[in-house]
Amino acid sequence: MKSIGRRRIIPILAATSIAALALAGCSSGGSGGGSTSGGSGSALKGVTLNVASDWSGAEQKNFEAVLAQFTKETGAKVNYQSYGSDVATTLDTKISGGNPPDVAVVPQPGLLNNLAKAGSLQPLDAATLKEVKANYSPDWVKLGSYNDKVYGVWFKGANKSTVWYNTDVYDAAGATVPKTWDDFIKQLGVISDSGTPGISIGADAGWPLTDWFENVYLRSAGGAMYDKLTNHEIPWTDPSVTKALTILGQLWGNSNLVQPGTAQRTFGDSVTAVFGAPPKAGTVFEGDFVAGNIASDTKSVVGKNAKFYDFPSVDGSGPAVVGGGNAAIQLTTHKGAAELMKYLAGPESATIWVKLGGFTSPNKKVDTSAYPDATTKQIAEAVLNAKTFRFDMSDQAPSAFGGTKGTGEWQILIDFFNNPKDIAGTQAKLEAAAVAAWK
Repeated sequence: MKSIGRRRIIPILAATSIAALALAGCSSGGSGGGSTSGGSGSALKGVTLNVASDWSGAEQKNFEAVLAQFTKETGAKVNYQSYGSDVATTLDTKISGGNPPDVAVVPQPGLLNNLAKAGSLQPLDAATLKEVKANYSPDWVKLGSYNDKVYGVWFKGANKSTVWYNTDVYDAAGATVPKTWDDFIKQLGVISDSGTPGISIGADAGWPLTDWFENVYLRSAGGAMYDKLTNHEIPWTDPSVTKALTILGQLWGNSNLVQPGTAQRTFGDSVTAVFGAPPKAGTVFEGDFVAGNIASDTKSVVGKNAKFYDFPSVDGSGPAVVGGGNAAIQLTTHKGAAELMKYLAGPESATIWVKLGGFTSPNKKVDTSAYPDATTKQIAEAVLNAKTFRFDMSDQAPSAFGGTKGTGEWQILIDFFNNPKDIAGTQAKLEAAAVAAWK
């Protein structure tokens, strides 16, 4: 982003505290609070608010249902716009042009910090801050803070260590659920030998590839090294990165396992490839939000022929989860903006999407009976039982490195996907981009 400079890096959250808070609703039966107007429907009549995020497709539809309830309760009209995968650049352009959205929902703590440092955000007002402190564990409050002021409401969480598979394809091929990386590669081969590619990958944008790298790196290098690389305390030329890229190249460079056409395929299409009719691949890796894509874009049924297993262990590593989230931030002082932030901080708004599926809330006041299926409970158990939990690495990096289309880590990993033998060259490019971004 042009107007955003060097930022403070939020320290990685401790594994033990995150595992307890990421799906805190799993142990909470509360459901109170969160209403903005008691259902009067007229408190903000005549007010129009503009809201933006990166959500499109099924996620956009579900978020619009959340916003529709806010309109019902307050009378405010809410216009939603998807910024796609270019949130950082688009927000910068809107801010520079004097026309930012009133509220944006962003997927990167680094972007939140950069915007706060640049003076582009409004800190939470007293009412919203009270709601956040009542409904979220302290680490989530800290994650939305910059220089001791709270700016973000972590509306959505995510388990990004889920590997989704078509049980019909696995059963027909005689494949089994793998526990280790070596068995993962073996089972993808079993599927491919049956006549259906083992895995579909969407690599037209870089963000899914960063999730691949982070999961492999966390399991091959461990949490302490993950923290150091996240904060650029070690270079991307470190041998630990060499090892992770070598492991990834083992899969990405194997045309017998990967569905052809990956370089042009979107993430959404990679899900459809696995769960559409007929299936064109057996497996797809991405976060728990894949469930929403399956429900919206295919006739497959989550929990029946559409299931997931935990990202496989590497070299005997214990259970580990890479997580993410989306934070609501306020960019204007327009009437109704603070009220919308307070609404998003309450359990009512999150529960709407929880019931629709493909959504994990870090709000501890969300009644866990609202989660619609056993798969969601399995996702929660994976987080709670994780020996190691780390927040998405690229989401904590400066936006120029970890969150901008066509540049930085996104583009470099796309290039590596297309040429997975160039490990040393990829590491050199990653380090040069990191050095520039951390200046």
